[in-house]
Amino acid sequence: MHTREEKTEAFGRLLDVIDTLRVKCPWDRKQTNESLRPNTIEEVYELCDAILKDDNNDIRKELGDVLMHTVFYAKLGEEKGLFDMADVCNGECDKLIFRHPHVYGEEQAETSEKVLQNWEQIKLKEKDGNKSVLSGVPTSLPSMIKAYRIQDKARNVGFDWEKREDVWAKVKEEIGEFEAELRKMNTSENADDKAKAENELGDLFFSLVNMARLYKLNPDTALEHTNQKFIRRFNYVEDHSIKIGKPLKEMTLEEMEKLWQEAKNGEV
Repeated sequence: MHTREEKTEAFGRLLDVIDTLRVKCPWDRKQTNESLRPNTIEEVYELCDAILKDDNNDIRKELGDVLMHTVFYAKLGEEKGLFDMADVCNGECDKLIFRHPHVYGEEQAETSEKVLQNWEQIKLKEKDGNKSVLSGVPTSLPSMIKAYRIQDKARNVGFDWEKREDVWAKVKEEIGEFEAELRKMNTSENADDKAKAENELGDLFFSLVNMARLYKLNPDTALEHTNQKFIRRFNYVEDHSIKIGKPLKEMTLEEMEKLWQEAKNGEV
């Protein structure tokens, strides 16, 4: 691994490269916060993909891309006279020190659970911090991740089930209410019935996310693993349909199911 001096030099090199590109590259020169935003989102998702694959080489590369975007935004702020990379780094350090009084102060927090509980209370005391417990949840987060973060933040101030097993009653209740609304919707053309069924579906998803959180499972990661599993198996079915010269639309459900089971049985 590299020394502290080598790490500092490497970061300085990245700052120099961004400075040069901002002057000499036509594409980099015309970028703004708004134009970079979609690319930043894509880079973060690519990092998430690498993490799910546990591909350390890709993780390293994607971390570089995300870091480049951070430096780029700081460069744009510097050009406007608003802030620079030093302000970004110092602001983050100050925030971390303030939020860790059990490390930099006199408070005690012997467990990670206690740290998280203190964290939410400390954030409310910050000058530019959150005005309420849930205000720190970004509105643009994907719905499942947002649900998890909402529940997790509520938990950190004591709003949670006393026993995790208690959540199953809520899940079963939501399943029943969703089924009841579906039956109404099937016998009616009323738009209100569809809206009610959709609301109950949302409640069901929310309760399932809550269940996953209580059992320390990540619902977004779990669903993505299932997505990838479905893609692999479906691709197997499609590839074999091509090999035998029979398009999927011409195959029976039984034929596709047989190939699906072959794909399933062939997985490690």
